[in-house]
Amino acid sequence: MITGTLLHSVSYSGSWGQHGLTLEEFVDKAADLGFDGLMIGAKRPHFSLLDYPPERRGELKRRIGGRGLRNTLLAAYNNFTSDLIHAEIPHSEFQVHYLTELSRAARDIGSDRIRVFTGYEDGAATFGRQWDLVVNCLREAAKRAANFGVTLGVQNHHDIAVDHRSLVDLVAEVGEPNCRAMFDAWAPALQSTDLARSAALLAPMTVHTTVANYSLRPRFRYVPELVNYEQLTARVQAVPMDEGFIDYRTFFRAMHEGGFTGTVAYEMCSPLLGGGSEANLDRYAKRFLDFMKDAQ
Repeated sequence: MITGTLLHSVSYSGSWGQHGLTLEEFVDKAADLGFDGLMIGAKRPHFSLLDYPPERRGELKRRIGGRGLRNTLLAAYNNFTSDLIHAEIPHSEFQVHYLTELSRAARDIGSDRIRVFTGYEDGAATFGRQWDLVVNCLREAAKRAANFGVTLGVQNHHDIAVDHRSLVDLVAEVGEPNCRAMFDAWAPALQSTDLARSAALLAPMTVHTTVANYSLRPRFRYVPELVNYEQLTARVQAVPMDEGFIDYRTFFRAMHEGGFTGTVAYEMCSPLLGGGSEANLDRYAKRFLDFMKDAQ
């Protein structure tokens, strides 16, 4: 059962040259468009810990509540396997501390969930070492987050545990009740995985999912000596929810039948077909809300 529709602030961050809003402006935008809540990027230009001391967090919480937004989720930007070649630098400690302080901040703004990543696979260490590092970091971060009543949700975007079976294994190995999945359809769709089967498997342990849809654009490189083209990996183009290749109706049906109870966030996290004007961003966001009314 879907318990709320959220808008991810990265959509209006200006990160890809699109129209940008301050976090406070974004709160108003999401409410005006008709969303139930917010997924807030925990980095600049939005919710950076450097810019939001406790007093500003209280102001933000009041603004969110004043606009009737009842679901708030923080989106962390961690990579537990970063810069493994320089082992003397305690990057994993930095990131566990970041997630700990984000958990404190989440409590302060009225949120009880944080989206986290795993890590990009690094050639400086074996896969097994990187897996263990991710497990240990998630376990420690989850224990610390529990002190603030916060659940960490692992999104299947980074290389480690990006396939759905490995994500199940990872969450099980971490073994903390407040470390769950935030399973998305995007990765399994690009991996040509059976979307219904993967969603049914992950649904019971998933507390939130983030969605966007895309169209595949073929790419070719001309080979003059053959007077022909060689095919390259397809380019992925963001399009409105009902125009992409990801079958979200099947995904949501399988998630529902599998016992999913959580929120859904819409994100515009790459250049959109039609450009990055505020009007086009708003059009995509409204199309998502229309799609969800029909899909549920």
